[in-house]
Amino acid sequence: MPTDLWSFACACYARPGVEQCCLHLQDGGADVCLLLCALWLERRGVPCSEARLARLKAVAEPWQRQVVQPLRELRRGLKEAARLDPQQARLREQVKAMELEAERELLKRLESDAQQWQASDVAAAWLEPLLVDRDARELLRAAAAGA
Repeated sequence: MPTDLWSFACACYARPGVEQCCLHLQDGGADVCLLLCALWLERRGVPCSEARLARLKAVAEPWQRQVVQPLRELRRGLKEAARLDPQQARLREQVKAMELEAERELLKRLESDAQQWQASDVAAAWLEPLLVDRDARELLRAAAAGA
């Protein structure tokens, strides 16, 4: 298992079915970066607590709202026009790269906050408070086990 959150997230995302699952969850309002961080912490055996989860949400929510979501909306807004206009297609790809970099920065921030939390023998069920969809939780956990 990759030790840093970005590498772990990339490895999980590359597993079969995960990209589609994450995009579906994202369209439903889920913060995929927060989910991937939770999954990383779970795999490391770090116990979940309300305070820890609240801390990660406090890091993620403003960054998602102020940086990632506006870039995502801009990228999505350019989708149709980019099919017909090569300049808009080029700009859309640049916005897409910026969105990915913003997500990478968010993962760095989440990792920085969670890095000092130690593993223990206590169950580390991070996904349950964040994700109601049991099938999605199972898919993500299976992907993390293979990452």
